[in-house]
Amino acid sequence: MPRIDPLTFGPQVCAVHTEDAGAGREWLVTDGLGGWASGTVSGLRTRPEHALLTVAGPGRTPHVALAALDLTVTLPTGTKVPLYTHAWESGVLDPAGHRFLETFTLAAGLPRWRWRIGDVVIERELAMRPGLAVVHRVLSAPGPVGLSVAAMCTWREAAGSRRADGPGLRIERVADGVLVENAYRLAGPGWQPAGQWHMGARTGDRAEDLWLAGTFGKQAAAGESLEISAWAGNLADRPPAPPVVLAAARERAHRLVTAAKAEGYAGTLALAADTFIVQAADGPVMVDGYPWGGRPASLAAYEGLFLDTGRADEGRELLRALVDRPADALDFPLWLVHAVDRHVTRTGDSDLARALGVPLGRLLRQSLTGDGPLAVDPADGLLALAPGPDRPRVGKLVEINALWVNALAALGDLLAEGGRVDTEPRDRHALAWESFRRRFPAPEGWLHDLVEGPAAPYPLGAGTQHDDPTLRPYQLLGWSLPHAPMRGSAGRTVRAAGESLLTPVGLRTLAPDEYGYDGAGPEQGLVRPWLIGPYADACAATGHPVDGLLDGLAAHLTEWGVGSVGEAAHGDAPHRAVGRPFDALAVAEMLRVETRYAP
Repeated sequence: MPRIDPLTFGPQVCAVHTEDAGAGREWLVTDGLGGWASGTVSGLRTRPEHALLTVAGPGRTPHVALAALDLTVTLPTGTKVPLYTHAWESGVLDPAGHRFLETFTLAAGLPRWRWRIGDVVIERELAMRPGLAVVHRVLSAPGPVGLSVAAMCTWREAAGSRRADGPGLRIERVADGVLVENAYRLAGPGWQPAGQWHMGARTGDRAEDLWLAGTFGKQAAAGESLEISAWAGNLADRPPAPPVVLAAARERAHRLVTAAKAEGYAGTLALAADTFIVQAADGPVMVDGYPWGGRPASLAAYEGLFLDTGRADEGRELLRALVDRPADALDFPLWLVHAVDRHVTRTGDSDLARALGVPLGRLLRQSLTGDGPLAVDPADGLLALAPGPDRPRVGKLVEINALWVNALAALGDLLAEGGRVDTEPRDRHALAWESFRRRFPAPEGWLHDLVEGPAAPYPLGAGTQHDDPTLRPYQLLGWSLPHAPMRGSAGRTVRAAGESLLTPVGLRTLAPDEYGYDGAGPEQGLVRPWLIGPYADACAATGHPVDGLLDGLAAHLTEWGVGSVGEAAHGDAPHRAVGRPFDALAVAEMLRVETRYAP
């Protein structure tokens, strides 16, 4: 069995509430159906999405259900010690149970808290397949202690809030627990119903009221535990006992790491990758990150999430479905061709090439006809992006055209692999390849970010065109893709990217010496960790060293989303993490680079 190294934090992280310490590190456990449990290492809820049970699914808006299970310990002396923490609208942090945290550990993907009150040590561990299973253990105590766990409930959209002056929660008493909103159920020993609002709980910049549905409780000596279950879906179908769920989760984690053939932190990444693969009624779906808003992940994440984790069978099922149900993302068809090409190349699956080659060609043609934003310029065979909302960069974009050249070559290979003779992709590729190499090189020594774009600032210069030599990382796709148009040429762009864009946690979206750089805007220098993948591939393609590129990101596994990689960081040191702490594309590309280039 492979060994999965645990990630552990002590009281100097867990017991401090600042953005840079315990409250700034987040954990995540998913149920494989789109639902999750998440929070901070210290226990303080700092996002509206932080909860122990969030119910979701593909095509369904995620809803927060069980906000918290607040644990209070009654010591042998009779003293009651709350081990939970809430922030309130008043600015008060009360109670401050985080002060008793001795350690937080993420082991086999499962979070574990350990509190110490003198010679009394209490531990909590949880898992989520199926349903939420929470086990509170008394590890050490001079005598029996009382364990009381208050169920703080709600039912609202994950990014929203619910107040007491709105509709009340529908509560129904059931055996050993409660049914809430006919949507989820809680069960455990010693249930005592309550029924009152706790007003003004703060989660970041939001506030909400939480319904105390009741408490679970028991007297427990050292070695004994209190176990609680919470689940949605088929409410009459009670999940296995919490210790069984925890044991199954650990076993599943070892199977995932074994399938990925992962060692070291690659095992942690393999478990992180699993959180982004959701099982829908009609097959697997990739989600883009957590907190999840129901959006699918970019297909650029396919290779890392499926092929580098030993899940090619699930991946094949996904690719077949996506050809029939294409997403409306601008670059979706280009990345889909790339994903199928990588799957066939790495697995030798000629049957998939035979099945999908023609439909992929049809999908590419359909995406470039009609009123879509992308169109082929018949003069040079390159793709031009028309102006539109949320398109700060328009014209012939370097990454879109690198993907286009790559897709045409890949499509030709897939058709040939499937026994089809079709010269159109090869002819289109030859024209686009030659045009790319002629049009995109800039006098500065790297590639234009775009050519034939509107004069800046748009639309004041409407009617005129310009070539933009701004140094951005997207041009690395010109070398990194398997059929990249710049392969075989000198790598001055790669050197320039390393000098100006590379940081310990990924690449900036704009060089610091470029006009408009601020380190924080999406296109003004913000760091995107996923771009380490194209950079590593471009380095390998041009003879630059790849060793050590992931060292900073490996350390980042303990800095933001514990055991995972976030979506962004500030462009200036110390590169403070921002945005979602769990990002599918960043995890996928880090895992792919580690798998491909590890010594």
